[in-house]
Amino acid sequence: MPRIETDDGVSLHVEETGSGFPILFVHEFAGDHRSWEPQVRHFSRTHRCVTYSARGYPPSDVPTDPAKYSMNRAVADAVSVLDGLGIDEAHVVGLSMGGFTALHLVLQHPQRVASAVVAGAGYGAQPERQEAFRAEAYATADAFETEGAAEVAKRYAVGPARVQFQNKNPRGWAEFAESLSEHSAVGSALTMRGVQAARPSLYDFTDQLTAIDTAILIVVGDEDEGCLEPDLMLKRTIRTSGLAVLPQTGHTANLEEPDVFNAVVEKFVTAVDRGAWLARDPRSRSSSTTGM
Repeated sequence: MPRIETDDGVSLHVEETGSGFPILFVHEFAGDHRSWEPQVRHFSRTHRCVTYSARGYPPSDVPTDPAKYSMNRAVADAVSVLDGLGIDEAHVVGLSMGGFTALHLVLQHPQRVASAVVAGAGYGAQPERQEAFRAEAYATADAFETEGAAEVAKRYAVGPARVQFQNKNPRGWAEFAESLSEHSAVGSALTMRGVQAARPSLYDFTDQLTAIDTAILIVVGDEDEGCLEPDLMLKRTIRTSGLAVLPQTGHTANLEEPDVFNAVVEKFVTAVDRGAWLARDPRSRSSSTTGM
């Protein structure tokens, strides 16, 4: 499997499967390149699927300088992966932290993104929740440093938006929890502080979000409480977006409901490829209380 070096000298582990128009998958904080296996198995029949582990996630490098971790750096790393593989444009699918990366990739490099799936992105975005989110993020980072990933994973994997996965698919959830326990404690702590806690609120980008003309699919589980309100904001703000809400589903939607997730994403990508994904008709924006 190839390794790609970023412009600041960090080596990223990258995997490719299949051929066709590329799809770049960007993982969440609690995931890594392995998190997209159900999607790679499905989409590699028709597309060139690219997964990678973010910096701080072995087998990618784990820089120890806190300045090496940020939202902008995460976006730059995604561009480095595309550049390293000679990909000019790709569909981009991101979950949670990866969903933020996908959205900021659209904002910063729209010419590189044929479409973007922004799944489970929203934690800490609401201005009134930012302070609490950052406090929890810093506490989690401290726990990774003092206790190690194996201990933190025991609690993190049974968070309020993870228990749905555990209840539906105990074996799949156990694999997810085991993978999380194997993560680098240093990399996880630095990612939590530099990328998660320090990222700006999505509500600070409403002007830029309004100007997006890239096709966007927003995906959220209806029991992923931290994402519901921000994702409604994204739907209402981005005129080229659609919103898919997965019933009785938590945060790890692509693993918890892989068949549903794949079907929704496949329908979206197919519509984009056909030129059939349209911007919202302005006539649908009405203050009418009767639908007239």
